[in-house]
Amino acid sequence: MDERTERRRPPGTPVTPPPRAPGMALPGVPQLPTWLVPRPRLTDRLSQGVLGPLTVVVGPVGAGKSALAVEWAHTRRAPGPVAWVTCDGAEEQPDVFWPRVLTALHEASVDLPPLTAPPPPATDFTVPNTRAQATTGHHGSGQGAAEDGREQGPPQAPREGRGERRAQPPPTDSRRTTANGLPQRTGNGREQTPLQGRGELRHQPPPTDSRQTTAAVPPQGTGENAHAQAAPQAPLEGRGELRHQPPPTGSRQTTPDGVEPHGFPAPAVPPAPAAGQSLLVAALAAGLAAREEPVVLVLDDFQPESGSPVAEGMVRLLRHATPALRLVVVSRRDPPLHLHRYRLAGDLTELRTGDLAFDDRETAALLAQHGVEVPRPVVKTLRERADGWAAGLRLAAMSMQGHPHPERFVARFAGEDEAIVSYLVEEVLDGQPPAMRRLLLTTSVLDHLNAELATQVAGQEAGRHFAALVAQSSFLQHIGHGWYRCHRMFADVLRVRLRHEAPDLVPDLHGRAAEWLGAHGLLAEAVRHALAADDRRYADRLVVHQLAVGQVLALTSTRLPGELLTRTPSAGPTAAPREALGPESALVTSAAALARGDGPACTENLALADRLIEELPRGGADRIARCRLAHSVIRMARDRPRHLTAARAAAAEAERLFPRLPRGLLEDRPELVALTLSIRGRAELREGDLKAAEASLTTALKAACAAGNGVLRWDCLSELALLEVLRGRFRAAEQFAGHARHPAPQASPEPDPSLAALHVVRAWIALTRLDVPRARGELSRARATLRQVPDPFVTGVASLVAKLMTAVETGTARPETLDTIPDITADGWLAEGLRQSVRHACAACLGEARAHRLPARPVPGTRGTPDPRPRDDRAPVESLSARERDVLRHLAQMMTTEEIADELYVSVNTVKTHLKSVYRKLSVTRRSAAVRRARELELL
Repeated sequence: MDERTERRRPPGTPVTPPPRAPGMALPGVPQLPTWLVPRPRLTDRLSQGVLGPLTVVVGPVGAGKSALAVEWAHTRRAPGPVAWVTCDGAEEQPDVFWPRVLTALHEASVDLPPLTAPPPPATDFTVPNTRAQATTGHHGSGQGAAEDGREQGPPQAPREGRGERRAQPPPTDSRRTTANGLPQRTGNGREQTPLQGRGELRHQPPPTDSRQTTAAVPPQGTGENAHAQAAPQAPLEGRGELRHQPPPTGSRQTTPDGVEPHGFPAPAVPPAPAAGQSLLVAALAAGLAAREEPVVLVLDDFQPESGSPVAEGMVRLLRHATPALRLVVVSRRDPPLHLHRYRLAGDLTELRTGDLAFDDRETAALLAQHGVEVPRPVVKTLRERADGWAAGLRLAAMSMQGHPHPERFVARFAGEDEAIVSYLVEEVLDGQPPAMRRLLLTTSVLDHLNAELATQVAGQEAGRHFAALVAQSSFLQHIGHGWYRCHRMFADVLRVRLRHEAPDLVPDLHGRAAEWLGAHGLLAEAVRHALAADDRRYADRLVVHQLAVGQVLALTSTRLPGELLTRTPSAGPTAAPREALGPESALVTSAAALARGDGPACTENLALADRLIEELPRGGADRIARCRLAHSVIRMARDRPRHLTAARAAAAEAERLFPRLPRGLLEDRPELVALTLSIRGRAELREGDLKAAEASLTTALKAACAAGNGVLRWDCLSELALLEVLRGRFRAAEQFAGHARHPAPQASPEPDPSLAALHVVRAWIALTRLDVPRARGELSRARATLRQVPDPFVTGVASLVAKLMTAVETGTARPETLDTIPDITADGWLAEGLRQSVRHACAACLGEARAHRLPARPVPGTRGTPDPRPRDDRAPVESLSARERDVLRHLAQMMTTEEIADELYVSVNTVKTHLKSVYRKLSVTRRSAAVRRARELELL
């Protein structure tokens, strides 16, 4: 297959490496380090990536990027020769970079046509030949030598004269060209004179103390570059390879004003014109594109600035040299190679910080290299603390060598470790510009940040550098929607430095973060930062005004920071300071005390909050309403287990306050609706209003599911099961009880009152199946719960079930038995509206027992004996369609008509039409009957 087809293989296709001799070395590729941890899951991805044109490995310092590339290269799974170039990072210069690329290709035995340079342009003035001066004037021979003893190229041919020569312009339009018509140029774009030997070029540095200056430095884009002339080179002997040599001691290059650019040693030869570099890239691309075998070029630490000559040259090379060129870039930041284009085309393979993170197996292998063996949970803890960062894990392993208690070391290991701090400060932090450094330190107090939040915390001036920060630092990982997460260990190091350098600034930074987060609805993080700023008053106001007191009471799946519970003051002689904090602090203190199971402290702080609310100015109606609602919620949570009447009064007050609060905010707090309606539904059931109780409990169940509150969901299911069993609908009651099979962890140390109701329901259902032992066991558990949490209504139902069980066991189950059971007509626990329903339920239970007498109860599955639970195997009148079966399955999940319509992407009227058809075909008239009939026919 051709190369384009090969690189379009699916990701799971195995890569077959080309045949290579065993033990064959890889010229130019670094040797495998002895400490390398094998990572086949990543080398496989690199092997797949090089089937396409571009693969990038981007990660922070110490993430193991280069080690991974070296490991992959030595797996010999490349589709062709591998050329390795170690770059200079952001300081990459074109006159150094391109010779390195050519040398790497040559070392990898990549056959390319000769890449030569054109002759110098015409000139009519004398240019000092510093090379001739170096070889004849300074040393008096035709062989140059450097004062610092560096290795020199082949000896120069002796030249005549005083070391200067006048450049002779070529004839008009005459230029020296290569065989393909391209002007001869060096690998870095400088024009050269003809060379002896094989026609290749060897770059020679100027001798000691030589200085070379340009005649003028015109502004970029003025056009003067077209007239600038370059000093011609003397002919060189030998093979003439293009080899970059460092400048000798004392060699300096200056601008017209004598200032060295960037403070770095200047190159020995003036920078090549951009046109020369373009021609070199074009010739190199043409040579690579003509190859049949692909070439993998690895650029390690390649991070030039966007728009720089090196970056633009690589963009052109990659564009024109494909499909033969396969580029692998290893960098600390995204290389400026138009990644989005390759990403959209599906031609880009990316390994980033999250991919480079060590997993548990690799962490254990790294520890084993240092002779450290710890249990798997300890390995996982260490990996999580280091966020999978290779350098951090290795530094930890080195510290654990010989440690008497490595498990204790891991428990204390964090970004405050001295080795970690020193490494990251020297490698990352100290190399940042002042503005970028300040932005890193000030935003280190944040777990997650975006541009607006960073500006709020660090200030407008520092915030302007946020885009550059996220582009240059791989320690900031994008988590979506403009938000970023700082690497855990790097964030720890930054916080340590911030505390050392500006400890007084930390509370103010947390306060700014709390203000912004609170204004944007990120409550949990806002409260955490407010507590870190030691501003309890603001934290408490956030909780109450955002109607989040339910989160303090553990009524939701989300939780506020634990500091809110531990840092609240206990009740006692500290009443005066708590009064100064306001009613919000008293309310949060009361809720926290209730969540801890401290009833007296809850009651005391609740009374204090009530008095402080009364003292609020009448003009703050919104603040009063929010405080009153929090007060009602705390009372409902406190009184729900034991005092239903008091809880019902608090629920009624909360319902009166709901219309006075923002509707959108209330919709975001479904736990408040769930708590209020569950209490109202329980009260309505005990008052005998079954329809109202069913509506309240069903709505409360949906709200509890939306809030992720397992306790309230359990409560609603238990009460609905109790309601159905009192109606005599034992199958529906069994379904509700089945959904409540696994109770959620309790929010308070006391057992939930609905637990007794659930045991009673299960006992009654077992009795209808003549399973008296199970019924007796469930009743025993119900009575044990009722002794801890009394409930007269559930106690009365349990007593009724016990008498029914006695009638079934004694064989006296008759319709007239109902008149001998005083609990049905007794006053006190049974409301008037429930008596007829309860009588019907008892009659159904006794009728079942009379039809299947207990002594003759057959064993299910025994041959010749009837099944005590006969099934109706009659087929439906018509078979159900596929859509009707879908509706029936969703119906069995207790979904409303509107929810079924949303799930199936149809209208509500369409769902109703399907339901009517299902009812007709199954010969039923109700939802519960349809589900029961479908189960009997094994349609569900």
